[in-house]
Amino acid sequence: MSRSPAALPVDVALRLTAESNVWLCTLRRDGSPHLTPVWFVYLSETFWVGCESRSVKARNVVIDERVSLALEGGNAPVVAEGAARVHRGGFPGPVVEAFASKYDGWDVSRQVGPDSERVLLEIPVRRWLLAGTAQ
Repeated sequence: MSRSPAALPVDVALRLTAESNVWLCTLRRDGSPHLTPVWFVYLSETFWVGCESRSVKARNVVIDERVSLALEGGNAPVVAEGAARVHRGGFPGPVVEAFASKYDGWDVSRQVGPDSERVLLEIPVRRWLLAGTAQ
């Protein structure tokens, strides 16, 4: 069950806007976790993460869509769970604009090289863990 942004505590909503990194945990084929810090934007109850299509995280979510995300700072835990979906090309304009605004003009849709493909991970929040309490 996802909570609307209005239902999130103000301090959590502010952190989702201001913090640069979120820790993304995906699952490898053998079920072991792969944990990495990533840039993100949070829009309409959904985390968006840009990455290369050949990255471990992108390959993992193709096999198993279950993911967890955690903001940095363990004194006020903010953890979300969801199911990731890979977007290839045709990225939503508001998401591209949000990345550019948050990360000083960075274009999340820009391809890095001729042999690589930028993808977006779309992760709608299914459940929150806020300050130690499941929501």
